[in-house]
Amino acid sequence: MNGDVVHLYKDPDPTPGPGSTAAEGPTLTIVTGAPTKPVLPLWVRSGRAVRAAVTHEQTRTAARALVRHSLYVAGGTRIVARRAWDGRTAARYERMLRAAEAAGNMEAAAEWEERGQRFREARHRRRMDLLHSPLDAAKGAAVSAGMGIGGLVLLGIAMAVATKDPADVVTPLMAVVKFINLMITIVRVVWGPALTIGPFLALLALWSVGAHQKAAPQWALPPNARSGEGEPITPSIVVKALRDLGIPALRKAIAEMGDAGASMLSPIVIAGCGVEVDVTLPSGVSTNEVQQRRRKLAENLSRHEHEVFITIPQAARTVRLWIADSGALDEPIGPSPLVTDETLTANYKTGRAPWGQDLRGDAAALSLYQRHLLLTGLSNQGKTAALRSLALWAALDRTVQFRIADLKGAGDWAMFTGLATVLIQGPADEHVIAATEMVESMVEEMNRRIEIRRTNPAAVFDPLIGIVDEAQVAFMCPAVDEDKRPYGGAKATSRYFMAVRKLHNQGRVVDVLMWEGTQDPTNENLPKLVREGAHTRGSLALGTESQARMALGDKAVDGGAAPHLLRQGLDKGTLVVASDGIAIPKGQSSITVRTHFISDDDAHTIADRAKALRDGVTTLHTIKRDDAERDPLADIASVVGDASRVRTQEVITRLAGLNTEAYGKWSFLDLKRVLEGTGAEPYKSDGVMVISRDRLTRALANRDTDGSASAS
Repeated sequence: MNGDVVHLYKDPDPTPGPGSTAAEGPTLTIVTGAPTKPVLPLWVRSGRAVRAAVTHEQTRTAARALVRHSLYVAGGTRIVARRAWDGRTAARYERMLRAAEAAGNMEAAAEWEERGQRFREARHRRRMDLLHSPLDAAKGAAVSAGMGIGGLVLLGIAMAVATKDPADVVTPLMAVVKFINLMITIVRVVWGPALTIGPFLALLALWSVGAHQKAAPQWALPPNARSGEGEPITPSIVVKALRDLGIPALRKAIAEMGDAGASMLSPIVIAGCGVEVDVTLPSGVSTNEVQQRRRKLAENLSRHEHEVFITIPQAARTVRLWIADSGALDEPIGPSPLVTDETLTANYKTGRAPWGQDLRGDAAALSLYQRHLLLTGLSNQGKTAALRSLALWAALDRTVQFRIADLKGAGDWAMFTGLATVLIQGPADEHVIAATEMVESMVEEMNRRIEIRRTNPAAVFDPLIGIVDEAQVAFMCPAVDEDKRPYGGAKATSRYFMAVRKLHNQGRVVDVLMWEGTQDPTNENLPKLVREGAHTRGSLALGTESQARMALGDKAVDGGAAPHLLRQGLDKGTLVVASDGIAIPKGQSSITVRTHFISDDDAHTIADRAKALRDGVTTLHTIKRDDAERDPLADIASVVGDASRVRTQEVITRLAGLNTEAYGKWSFLDLKRVLEGTGAEPYKSDGVMVISRDRLTRALANRDTDGSASAS
């Protein structure tokens, strides 16, 4: 049948038809053809239609609207009734009294008790006055009526005298009677419609109150009212957010407070691009319980997690909430003053580097004076830019000297050529070796300064800042020297580690400072003794809380510092700083700073301004350590470079950078001994001892001439 379906139907009625016999019995009918869709019963089709109609979005929207507006009326009635009750009774004072007692503020509790007592006394006096008021009112009405009628009669007499018509005596009285009759007529006309419309107006007023307070469940509110994104922060919103954190003790305490938790909050104040409020937690709720629920608190406040910061102020059992305006932290903060103000200069000792803005929108400036520095964070979060901006500001102080090792080697520090006496760039082992020798030369310079300080306690030195960017490369370097001492690692034999530790221990007092930038810190690539030796510690976005503790220390993290909650890739340049060199709100252990970004082009421009303040600096790209015999006069001429004259102290520092073994322990006496009799001896200019480039050039020329004559 070519795939046709066969259907067999049995005739349920065996009654024979015309022309048939009863013996034939039931019959079978064979129907062939293509399959047909079965026809569903009517009740099934009707049920599906009803379900589709009920679940349709328009039906659900209409149902939500009906429920919402109905509950607006009920909620408005409840709110108005509570307001009326509070106005007529001492319930408000009782709530505030219980809230103050729950918060442990006995002074406030006593004040609210006194206010409640004064309210009751005033209410009692009003009620007692009501007992006498009907009689007083009747007397007053009688007197007023008598005086009123008497006045009208006198007025009528005056009119009658004037018009010489005795009928005018009652004219004022009749005018009053007619006016009263008119008022009665108006009331009779308006009274019926007022009785009809009045209830509807009352319902409309109650609905308005409920709609304004959104007195309906969240699911019944329209989508734009449910989201709450960008909604201003009010005390009720903060209390609701805290109540719904999932802390049973906090929820119970708020429910028991007569003011529904309002007494927990300080006044909400505007703080930069957000608001700030202190929350005094009730007994039984710890601050870390709130800190651990930062994401939930942010969502309860209709904010993203990165828009809410929780810190611990000085007051006991208190958390400080800073809540950003929705989307405000995604906006740029503007250019650095180093870029916009070409006349800006720096003072290493007394000045502060303009680094960025804190969350309040106030300028965040960092003091660099005698402070070792450590910045860390994940890769590509703005660590080098933040570190470089501090160095660019310091470079505007002509007394500051730099030795820099960029172990990334991407050219981020290239603009310091001509500013830094040493600039090493590259990630290979030989670059780590050079960087290690650079730090060791700084240790020798530190020791030389300490020796001078022992003999001359009043000696003052120019600041020397050593910068190692991507320092984790140095700590993880597997290279060893000829004595089998490793350059990397964190052992007592590790050369880089020990050099950094020595600088941390004693370098500050003679202004030899160590700045390091690392990424993705671990105990292996950032040893504990090194990270704890830094006076200023800053962290950009990190992956875990344990890394945040490595970067900033336990105290800062326990106090609310949370670089691990910064958004990788979105919060570039935002770092959490723990330092006494920056203004931190009282009671806090850290501050969040959004740093200014300085592009490479702007950095070159700033560096050119810094170079213009100097006589000229010869930049070495390696630290030479060889056993060949040195020519001190030629080396002095090479480090002086193109400058017309250079201070003797700076010449000694540059010589140590040129060759530590030969010149690392030099003092002014050694320099004077070498130059004595050459015609290039140090001399005083503007009150400081300097060496002249021209005199050195002549001394070398004369020496070469004398040498040639002797040879001939």
